[in-house]
Amino acid sequence: MEHLKNLNLAEEQPQETLSMDPKKFILWLFIVSIIMLFASQTSAYLVRRAEGNWLEFTVPIIFSYSTVVLVVSSISMHIAYLAAKKDNFSVLKTAISITFALGLVFLWMQFEGWKDLVKQNVYFVGNPAGSFFYVFTFLHGAHLITGLIVLCVAFTAAFQMQIHAKNLRRISICATYWHFLDILWIYLFVFLLYFR
Repeated sequence: MEHLKNLNLAEEQPQETLSMDPKKFILWLFIVSIIMLFASQTSAYLVRRAEGNWLEFTVPIIFSYSTVVLVVSSISMHIAYLAAKKDNFSVLKTAISITFALGLVFLWMQFEGWKDLVKQNVYFVGNPAGSFFYVFTFLHGAHLITGLIVLCVAFTAAFQMQIHAKNLRRISICATYWHFLDILWIYLFVFLLYFR
């Protein structure tokens, strides 16, 4: 009889539903909205380019160097994530610091790239080729600034020992967003080089 009661209680227990962390869900919604933004912008770019009156210009070499900097920052972000999984706090803090510093270097290099464009007489106002280039790089830079803010939150949490093997949510969100920004920039850079 006791066995039947236990069996009935087990049947009454609600089944666990598959769920996603709300903050990770918000992150993925944000990423999808960014993808849609840049998809619409690149489509508009291609349509406008096909209409003619398109300025041909050389993409400053510093944009290539900044791409390498961002890829290296993605590697250091991954190292931070792996360090958090192993509770290696000194490597975690160092790797997050390096990622943040490289993000700042990337933004500085983008600004220097804009100065090089001005030297080529490519301005934001004028030919749409230049306008689109500035808009793409500015929008990506603005999103990278949000990535730096997320890095600051993770950095603070790392120093307060709130990121560790049993609590990887913050570093996971941070790493996902940072890697996404890296992939997004590579896509934009290749697109802008190929469709000049």
